[in-house]
Amino acid sequence: MKGKLKREPRRPASRYTVGIDLGTSNTVVAYVAHDASGSDDIRVFDVEQLVAPGEVGARPLLPSVRYHPAEGELNPGDLQLPWSRADQRPGDALPPVTGELARILGAQVPGRLVTSAKSWLSHASVDRLAPILPWGAPDDVTKVSPVAASASYLAHVRAAWNWRFPDAPLEQQNVVLTVPASFDEGARALTLEAARLAKLPELRLLEEPQAAFYDWLFQHRASLGAELAETKLVLICDVGGGTTDLTLIKVHVDENGEPQLTRIGVGNHLMLGGDNMDLALARLAETRLGAAQEGQARLSAASLSQLVERCRVAKEQLLDASAPASMAITLLGSGSRVIGGARTTHLTRDDIEQVVVDGFFPQVSAEEMPRRSRAAIVEFGLPYAADAAVTRHVAAFLKRLAAPSRDALGASRESAAADTLAVPDTLLLNGGVFRARALTQRLADTLGGWRGEPLHVLQNDHPDVAVARGAVAYGLARAGNAPRIGGGSARSYFLVLDGGQGVCLLPRGTEEAHEVHLDERVFALRLGQPVRFHLMSTVDDTRFAPGELADLSRGDFVRLPPIATVVQRRHASDAGERAVRLTTSITEVGTLEVTCIATDDPSQRWLLQFELRRDEAASTNEAGANQTGEAQRHPQLDHAIELIERSFGARSSNVAPNEVKRLRAQLEQALGARDNWDVALLRELFGALWERAKRRRRSADHERLWLNLTGYCLRPGFGYPLDEWRVEQLWSIFDDGIQYIQESQVWSEWWTLWRRAAGGLNEDAQLQLLDAMAFLQAASIRKQKLPFDPAKVGYADMIRVQASLERISVERKIALAQELLERLRKPSENHQTWWAIGRIGARLPFYGSAHGVVPPEVAAQWLDAVLALDWKKVEPAAFAAVQLSRMTGDRSRDLPEHAREAVIRRLETLGAAPTWIQMVRETVTLDAADSGRVFGESLPAGLKLIGGR
Repeated sequence: MKGKLKREPRRPASRYTVGIDLGTSNTVVAYVAHDASGSDDIRVFDVEQLVAPGEVGARPLLPSVRYHPAEGELNPGDLQLPWSRADQRPGDALPPVTGELARILGAQVPGRLVTSAKSWLSHASVDRLAPILPWGAPDDVTKVSPVAASASYLAHVRAAWNWRFPDAPLEQQNVVLTVPASFDEGARALTLEAARLAKLPELRLLEEPQAAFYDWLFQHRASLGAELAETKLVLICDVGGGTTDLTLIKVHVDENGEPQLTRIGVGNHLMLGGDNMDLALARLAETRLGAAQEGQARLSAASLSQLVERCRVAKEQLLDASAPASMAITLLGSGSRVIGGARTTHLTRDDIEQVVVDGFFPQVSAEEMPRRSRAAIVEFGLPYAADAAVTRHVAAFLKRLAAPSRDALGASRESAAADTLAVPDTLLLNGGVFRARALTQRLADTLGGWRGEPLHVLQNDHPDVAVARGAVAYGLARAGNAPRIGGGSARSYFLVLDGGQGVCLLPRGTEEAHEVHLDERVFALRLGQPVRFHLMSTVDDTRFAPGELADLSRGDFVRLPPIATVVQRRHASDAGERAVRLTTSITEVGTLEVTCIATDDPSQRWLLQFELRRDEAASTNEAGANQTGEAQRHPQLDHAIELIERSFGARSSNVAPNEVKRLRAQLEQALGARDNWDVALLRELFGALWERAKRRRRSADHERLWLNLTGYCLRPGFGYPLDEWRVEQLWSIFDDGIQYIQESQVWSEWWTLWRRAAGGLNEDAQLQLLDAMAFLQAASIRKQKLPFDPAKVGYADMIRVQASLERISVERKIALAQELLERLRKPSENHQTWWAIGRIGARLPFYGSAHGVVPPEVAAQWLDAVLALDWKKVEPAAFAAVQLSRMTGDRSRDLPEHAREAVIRRLETLGAAPTWIQMVRETVTLDAADSGRVFGESLPAGLKLIGGR
C-alpha cells in the first residue's frame, strides 16, 4: 500500500456472493443470494450474449473470445446488446463481438479472433499491456492487449449482471475471481488490473484447483465424513483451455471424526490444455489439406487460427460417447476466394484417440519424466509446454512432493525411505476436457497403475462450471457457512536479523487472510535505497509467537531467496529511514504480505510481498549462498572497493595517472579474471562505482575507465534483482553526456556503456538514445560544425548500440536496417555491421517483446543480402543468417521453409557449429556462448535471462 490512507465511503452490504471463473476458453459466473430465506443454493448465472447476428441469448458459458469485424462486414443492428442500445450512435465503429457469436465468426473468417488472452497474461516474453492480439493478424485488423481483452470479458459479465440485477450492481457484491494456482505474481497482478479496468476493483483471488474442490466439498457437505472416510491425499488435476494445474490436499480426520483439509503442494506453471489439443489436431488437418495457400508451404497464422476453431468443435463432438465416425473440417478461402478457395478434410475417432488420448494422456510408467525436446505444438507465439503428455507432468509433480505425500498417506519409515512415487489415493478431475470419459478413464487408469490399485475418483458432473461454483462455496466457507480447506500456513516464517537471529513474522498454522501484528518490535526501514529482506522458514512444531526471536543456527530452518526492492520516499525531503512496526498475513494465493507501518503516522504504510511457493521451491542448496540466504561475498570485495575509492574517491588520494590506467588490471589481480566475475559481484562493484559517479570526470582516463567498468558491471541491464532501479539511476547521466569530447576512446566507452545497459532501458529512453545518435550521424553527413571532431564519435560503436535497441518500433528498426544496408554497399564499411543486421532482424529478441520482431517478409529480403556474401571472408555473415532465419515455432515470425533450408545448406558447406544448424531447423534455446554472441560479448556468470527468451 502506497501513499496515505483515505477514508472510503461505507459500502452497502453485499446481497450476493459471486464467483467468476475467467477461463482461457470460457468465462463462467455463479452466485448465491444472501436473503431472509437462508437458502445456500448456488446458481450459475446465464450470461446474455450474441448467439447469432441480431439474436441475443442467455448461456451458462461466455466464450472468452473477441471477434474484431471488418468495416461493413456486419450491420450495427446485428450487434446490439440489451445494455448497449442506448449508447449506440449512427456512424460509430462496429464494437468487438464477445462470446458465442464471436467464436462462430472466428471459425469462418481468419485473423480476426482474439483467443487465449489468459495464456498471454502469463507470457513474460511479450508486453502484455501492448495491443498484440489477434497474434499474427494483418495490420488492418484492430488489435488489443491481453489485459484489455481479459478486461472486456469481465466488463461484459458486469454489464450483463447489472442489467439483470440493477438494484445489486456487481461491483458492490462479494466477488471471488479465480486464477490458475501456478500463476506468478506478475500474472496475478495483471488479472487484477483487468478487473480494475472492468470496474471491479474490489475482489478476492482464489486458485482454480481449490475452487473445484470447494465445489465438490459444498455439494457433499452433509455427508463429508463418510465420503472422505478412506481418503488421506487428494490429487486435483485441472486441465483447462490453456493450463494444467495440479494441487495436493491432505485429509486428516480429527478426534470428532471430521475431515480436516490442508493444501500441501501446488504445481509449477504449465501452459498445456485444450488449446494444445486443438492445435495438434489442426496441424494434422493442415497436412491433409495439402497446406499450399498462395504459394506458401504452410498456412498463415490467421488461417491456422481459423482451422484451430474448426478442430475444437470436431474434438468436442468426436470425444462424445455417441460420436460419429468422422467429421468434416472445411477451411474457407480468403478475400474473393472465400467460397471457391474452400478445402475440406476429415478427422476421425481414431485421429482423436491417437492425437488427444494417446498424445496428451499416454499410459506411461511412474518413472517417466517430461521430455525436454520441443514438441510440434509450439505456435502463435505462446511458449506451450515442451512435452504434451499430462501424465508425465503428473509423475514429475508427485515426485517433487514425494516426502509430504508419504507423510499424508501415513507411510512407514521404511516405505518413506524407499525411492518410490507416493501416489494419492483419491483423484478429482476438473476442466472441460474431462467431459470426455475417454480422458477421465485414461488418467485414472494410469494413476491406478502407478499405485497398484484403483483410485477413488470424486464425481464431478459439471467440470465446466465447477470452478465458478466453488468460488462461491469458498466465499460461504469464509463466512463459516461451508467446509473450508484450512490448516493455515504449513511453516513459520522469520525475518533474518544480524547475529544469526530471526524474528517470527508469521507462526505456523496462521490462517489465510488473518493479520498478525508485531506490536512489541520496532524496525528501521531504509527509504530510497536498495534494500534486501531475507526470510527463513521452518516446519518445526514449536509454537513461536509473533515477534519472538529465534536462533536460526539451531533447528531445521530453511532459507528463502531474499526480496530486493527500493522502498520509495513519499517526498524527496523525507528522511532516509523511518521507524516502523510490522503487520503480516498470508494470502489465499500463497503470498506473504508484510506491511510496514510508520510508528509516528499509522497512515504511512509500505507493502512488501514474498512469493513463498516460488521461493521455497528455489530454497534448496543454492550455490554460493550461506545459511542466512546471503550470496557468498567475495573475500576480496572490500579490497576492490578500496581500489575504486583510490581512483574515484576524495581528491586527497593523490593517485598518479598511471595508477588510474592500471585500475582494471588491479581489480583483476584482486578478484580474478573479470570474465569470471559473477553477477552478484558485478552489481556490488556497480554500486561502488555509482556512489563515486560525480568524480568520473577528473581526467579523460577517469571518464573512460568509469564508463568501461560501470557498463561492464551492469551488463546486460536486466536479469538480477533491482537492475531496473540501477539502470534508472544510470539513465540520469545521459543528458550530461561526456566531458572529454575530443577523446575517441571516451566516445567509444560512452556508446559501449549504453549498449551494455540497453536491455534495462524503457522504450522512451531507447528512442532518446536513437535520436541522439541519428543527430550526430546527420550532422556529420551535412558537415555541420560541431564542438568536436565528428570522426571521433565512434560510428561503429553507435551501430552496435542501435542494433541493441529492441524496444523501438518495428518501423524504426526497418528504417535503421535499410540505412545500414546502404552503408554496406561501400567497400570500406566494417564487416561487423552485418552482426547489426542480424540483431535487428532476429526472429527471437534477446530481451524485447516478441511482438516487436521485424516481419518475416522483410527479414527474408535482408537474408538474401546476407546469402549473397562470401561467408568465409565476412565472418559475422553466418551468424547474422542464423539470427534472421532462426526457427521459433511461431509462423507469424518464422521465415518460409525454403529460405531456412538455403541457410542450412550454406552452414553445412561452411562446416558451422551443429547448434547453429539446429537453431534454423528446429526450436531450441541458445547456449551461453551464442547468447553472448547475440549480446555482443560475454554475459555474467549466474545471470538469469528473462524477457524475450
